[in-house]
Amino acid sequence: MTYLGKILYGIKTLWTGMKVTGGYFFPNITRKKYVITRQYPDEPAVVFPRFKGEVVMWHNENNEHRCTGCQACEIACPNGSIEIIWKREVDPETGKKKKMIDQHIYHLSMCTMCSLCIQACPTNAIMWSTNFHNATYDRGLLTKVLNKPGSKLMAGVEE
Repeated sequence: MTYLGKILYGIKTLWTGMKVTGGYFFPNITRKKYVITRQYPDEPAVVFPRFKGEVVMWHNENNEHRCTGCQACEIACPNGSIEIIWKREVDPETGKKKKMIDQHIYHLSMCTMCSLCIQACPTNAIMWSTNFHNATYDRGLLTKVLNKPGSKLMAGVEE
């Protein structure tokens, strides 16, 4: 290939790349509809059902959860993202002391999304949510208490 042939080949490949780029910048002129970038705050994001956003604890309409405080999720977590603070209280039905969770703390900033905690939970108390709006300037806001204030154990759930 001669020197002039190399220059013409370079111009041809540059023109091919510029056509593709121009198609993205001016989709109405080129009539190509393959723009895949979404303008996030203006256009809704597409979240797939299997997306792992953060760990949440499900509560029913009576503010009851399924967590017995067995600490299986805390033990299974490889980096300590889950912390359960529990206490023994007297059960009003039986009159015996029973283990009750005080706080179920989840550190999202430390979580590796490995799903070992969810697999280890014997009562299916925690699960993945599809929430991805976790951008913050303060890491302290990524530490969340999963059980709601005043929540209690659902009837029929045992350790």
